[in-house]
Amino acid sequence: MERMEHKIPRPEHPEPMAERKNWASLNGEWEFAFDFGESGLDRHFEKREHLEGKILVPFCPESELSGIGHKDFIPALWYRRDLAVTREQLKGRILLHFGAVDYHCIVFVNGREAGSHKGGYTSFAFDITELCQEGSNSLTVYARDDTRSGRQPKGKQSSSFFSQGCDYTRTTGIWQTVWVEYVPRDYIKSVKYYPNITEGSLSIQARVQGCGLFKAKASFEGRPCGEAQARTENGNVFLTLPLAEIHLWEAGRGNLYDLTLTFGEDTVKSYAGLREIRLEGRKVLINGKSVFQRLVLDQGFYPDGIYTAPSEEALVRDIRLSLEAGFNGARLHEKVFEPRFLYHCDRLGYLVWGEMANWGLDLSSGDSLEIFLRDWLDEISRDFNHPSIIGWCPLNETWDYEGRKQKDETVAMIYRITKMADPTRPCIDTSGNFHVCTDIYDVHDYTQEGDVFASHYEDFKKDGGSFRDEHGLRQKYREGLPFFVSEYGGIKWNPSGDVKEAWGYGTGPKTQEEFIERYRSLTDTLLDHPKMFGFCYTQLYDVEQETNGLYTYSREAKFDMKIFREINSRKAAIEE
Repeated sequence: MERMEHKIPRPEHPEPMAERKNWASLNGEWEFAFDFGESGLDRHFEKREHLEGKILVPFCPESELSGIGHKDFIPALWYRRDLAVTREQLKGRILLHFGAVDYHCIVFVNGREAGSHKGGYTSFAFDITELCQEGSNSLTVYARDDTRSGRQPKGKQSSSFFSQGCDYTRTTGIWQTVWVEYVPRDYIKSVKYYPNITEGSLSIQARVQGCGLFKAKASFEGRPCGEAQARTENGNVFLTLPLAEIHLWEAGRGNLYDLTLTFGEDTVKSYAGLREIRLEGRKVLINGKSVFQRLVLDQGFYPDGIYTAPSEEALVRDIRLSLEAGFNGARLHEKVFEPRFLYHCDRLGYLVWGEMANWGLDLSSGDSLEIFLRDWLDEISRDFNHPSIIGWCPLNETWDYEGRKQKDETVAMIYRITKMADPTRPCIDTSGNFHVCTDIYDVHDYTQEGDVFASHYEDFKKDGGSFRDEHGLRQKYREGLPFFVSEYGGIKWNPSGDVKEAWGYGTGPKTQEEFIERYRSLTDTLLDHPKMFGFCYTQLYDVEQETNGLYTYSREAKFDMKIFREINSRKAAIEE
């Protein structure tokens, strides 16, 4: 691989919802060492002046972009680099941020522990001010990962050496941007936005370090739209920001308000969207309108970066490719996507469902609740303000673990805690199977024959009618709940034979025409059904050996996307 000697990879600010001027990316070349014996702590790698290897952060060592490309299991590894700190920076606070590290991470500064974090999918930060000195400082990161333990969510990372079926290459260690912020002693720690589309206002709940006056200003396309302020003595701020102009966030139109937040000497650039979600009977309403959710499964994998997009342009491209095919959103599947991707969803009016990477976690164990909630509550908190996220789906297909069934109480508790953490969005407890308590009922149906697929939902059109539920013995639909098929299709298409041992659902069609007609037949059934509020097709692009994407893994169109845009875009029955 050609090293980026003078160019920092992924240089953009990783958190557009909370951007300060005084920050610096720590992406780029770090020193690196494998720790196959998990003995680095005993040997005090955190005190070493150098590590023997090199890696390009934020790319995981399994990826080609990292410069390593090691595909076998990696139980533990180490990173090291220097950080220069000035006397002026030491007068404030130095916050060290990690976008994501898989899975258990310990951070050291100048050989002393700064903090630790468990959870491979969400962001975390440490205040390292007291550990730093003027001049050069040593940053060392240790990470452990065990995708086969049953005690950590792994998503679609393969538990076998080879990728197979719908499991793919693993990710270990740092896989999102590392950055440092220099903030005043008193600063804004976090904010939550609660839009009110009826009154045209934005309620703000903030947490700050220190006492003083918190101010918020809003603008739309450069025009001032309102401001508000509140004083706090206990670190909590509550205020309502009235908006002089009302621009609703909606599918296809982001209509974002720019926000400037200040507290003492701290200034944060942010944004928000006016968007409300409401369930009304079988409909899921966005700002009071029935918008049919034309979703596609997006798994967030990249040929050269694995879990990490090679560039910001790659993030935007995936959204554009989906829109070109006639979809208006996606299930972000078995992975927590980075905030920069969500920012572009917000900006483009792209509907997404937030999901956790629950596969690999033993939900039959009582410990699973504690393990799962580490990342899940962090995800809800971090991504709460994104208007593009229209619902939460903490779990997907909670299959038995080594023959043991899930603890229904655990699934129910995850649902209830999700609703407590965010009462503004609907929650699907576990997509497909096995539902316990849920705001929305969904099924996965990979039947390939159009007439058979349609027959599964024909009786359901009637009042009190039923549908074919593959898992009906372990879950039961409650009459009146919003309903959709959240995985279908998965039509295999690898006519060139470029992908060896290609995998997909059912028997693949023999011609493009047969593929298109199969897609049309399946999709028409869902669009024309009066009780369906949406669908989700599997999937946007191929991932490694799974070749059921409309695009290849390298994001090349397999078909004329105008055909799929015409099929997907016509009016749905529930929108009448």
